[in-house]
Amino acid sequence: MRRLLALLSALVVACCAAPIPQAERFPAGTPFTARFREIEGRRIRYIDAGQGTAVIFLHGLGASMYAWRKNLAPVLAAGFRVVAFDNLGFGSSDKPAHGYTNADYAHLLVTLMDSLRVSDAALVGHSMGGAVAAEAALRSPKRVSALVLIDAAGLGTREPMLFRVARWPVLGPGLLSFRGRGLVERLLKSTYADPNKVSDGDVDQYYAPVADRDYGRALRGVLREFRFDALGGRLGAIAVPTLVLWGEEDRWIPIAAGRAMAAQLPRSAFLSVRHAGHSVQEEAPDEVNHLLIKFLQEGLPRVPENLAGLESPAPGPSPPVPGSIQERPGLLAWRSKRH
Repeated sequence: MRRLLALLSALVVACCAAPIPQAERFPAGTPFTARFREIEGRRIRYIDAGQGTAVIFLHGLGASMYAWRKNLAPVLAAGFRVVAFDNLGFGSSDKPAHGYTNADYAHLLVTLMDSLRVSDAALVGHSMGGAVAAEAALRSPKRVSALVLIDAAGLGTREPMLFRVARWPVLGPGLLSFRGRGLVERLLKSTYADPNKVSDGDVDQYYAPVADRDYGRALRGVLREFRFDALGGRLGAIAVPTLVLWGEEDRWIPIAAGRAMAAQLPRSAFLSVRHAGHSVQEEAPDEVNHLLIKFLQEGLPRVPENLAGLESPAPGPSPPVPGSIQERPGLLAWRSKRH
């Protein structure tokens, strides 16, 4: 109870910061343009740029497209069509009270693909977004050509007391009405191995949607309806080549969960990044981009065994691997499995 009272006091003190205006939110100041599209009566904010094989990026719990700010441009420059969006309940997309089951999110993703005329895509999901990507691969296998699961949920997570209390019927809604910038900063820094890498601008971008009027009820809906352990015993049915990537110092979803996830996938490789936490794609973007582009261009056989000392990828596509079988432009056949 003392811990809960201390948490409430901290939330009350920290809930007064004004968020940055909509015009300053990502992708403001970048070559990308965000648009809104109505998907089954709900407004979804998204980015869609480039040509070629589609790569769709799915952010995690409490995040937005901003989580991919360091990854979209390199993948675009490598010759791919990149799509990222604020998932329902987060960022600048709509925030209803309900509609957040794993099946709901997978259906929303496929419906968005229909709306954007994307027949199939490689899905790149971080944390909760990884669980959604895997769910889509299970439910709509013909729409998913490959998976990249980055510190992905699906086999359970470690969650702060705030999230557990938020599910309570009486105290939960009241607790979530106190959403301060200080709390967002604390949670964001906990996803990095080196919290000093989190800038004030990063906190501003993460806090902006959290301050929205309906964010509290949306987050409560997600926490009550989404299952973060829904992939247990089901991963063996995913047939597409899958890259499982983890930050070695992840305190939210331990690296052992990543190894277990890769072990259950029939066609997968598991790799980890040193000195990186849960938000590895933000904290170590050069290493992640190198590996991601290598996988998208050449498939699993050419993924390096470890990421120590990798250089940033060249902006253009790499030549095809001699003797490989090209399944489709930009994505080569999977041929081996490494754990």
